[in-house]
Amino acid sequence: MPIVKTPMQAFVHQAIAYSWITLGALLAAVSIRIFLLPNELIDGGIVGIALILTRLYGDYYLSWFLILLNIPFIYLAYRFIRRAFVIHMGAAVVLFAVFLIVLQSAPTFIGDPLEIIVIGGAILGIGVGLIIRYGGCLDGTEILAIIINRKKGFTVGQVVLFINFFIFGAYGWIFQDWHIALQSLMTYIVAFKMIDLVIVGLDELKSVLIISSKPKELGNVIMNELGLGLTIMHGRGGFSGAAREILFIIVERLDLAELKEIVLREDPSAFMAIENLHEVVYGKQAYLPHKKKPRGKIVGS
Repeated sequence: MPIVKTPMQAFVHQAIAYSWITLGALLAAVSIRIFLLPNELIDGGIVGIALILTRLYGDYYLSWFLILLNIPFIYLAYRFIRRAFVIHMGAAVVLFAVFLIVLQSAPTFIGDPLEIIVIGGAILGIGVGLIIRYGGCLDGTEILAIIINRKKGFTVGQVVLFINFFIFGAYGWIFQDWHIALQSLMTYIVAFKMIDLVIVGLDELKSVLIISSKPKELGNVIMNELGLGLTIMHGRGGFSGAAREILFIIVERLDLAELKEIVLREDPSAFMAIENLHEVVYGKQAYLPHKKKPRGKIVGS
């Protein structure tokens, strides 16, 4: 049966989510006001377009540009995604706009371009990552990317990258300064990586499929030497038609090298397919990469 939260539990859950969204909006505003805007750098997406318009028409309009440009995408999210996401996104955008106004007189960070790019991009990425992790969004172009992904098959990352390519290119062309465009792109890359770290964590999970001529012996060695759980799946060779046992293992990045060494030591002709994982759920528990999973847990067995 599904778990039903009490009103108090639901309230506490929402309060925690909005607290983190508020902190994320504050950090993003700090990055824009103190690091990016004074040094004529921009972010990607709607925030980047708002910063371009701000440089053209004046600092006073930044928050208004941000809200107005996001309104169509909030409507699209309401139509095509889900209402809870719309509420979180709307709250994040409004809080971000308010903090941009509050921090309008904040002192500017003075430093080398590299310092500005790294520190400003990192703070922006942490802020946006917190907002995304707790169900919100600042960039309306991601909404458009999700819709295009559903209808046309392009990945969200491909669509966002395509849009940002034109935004950074337009910035360099409008102001005839390709240095700030390239520096803005570098800032965006730093922020993008920090978003991943906030959402996924420092640890990484890998899923490994192993096809071996001696799966039982190999499975025993892996469980005994690494303490990892595994699942045995039954398959069939596409060409030979012979039945095969396939080992499925979830492993942390730090254990991956040792796992490969053991597999190739026991069976030099073994085949391994390795993929990245962001989250594993078993039963009522969710194993995120930044939470340690007890060794010996057999997933799916």
